[in-house]
Amino acid sequence: MSGLQNLIAKDPFADIGDDNELEVQGYIHIRIQQRNGRKTLTTVQGIPQEIDPKKVLKAFKKEFACNGNIVEDEELGECIQLQGDQRTKVLQFLTEQEISSKDKIKLHGF
Repeated sequence: MSGLQNLIAKDPFADIGDDNELEVQGYIHIRIQQRNGRKTLTTVQGIPQEIDPKKVLKAFKKEFACNGNIVEDEELGECIQLQGDQRTKVLQFLTEQEISSKDKIKLHGF
């Protein structure tokens, strides 16, 4: 009976400690969020501290011809929100402007 290790009671929702905290870890995360209908939001989170997010937002808005704003998050810091699906354009812009390398950028979404 000692071979049945998988029958031990385990709470899947128990707090496992510090491992599941949201951390940036030097990556820039580009996500898409569905609004209503066909409308979407693109969020960019984790831009380095030495870069002014207001200037990056202004460049995004001018380059992609979309609206956007900066949202202050308690856990993740400042996030840039853009209207529409701008994930590939943001990735290309950040690598062309040498803000970050392509391996330090993570794309999320469908």
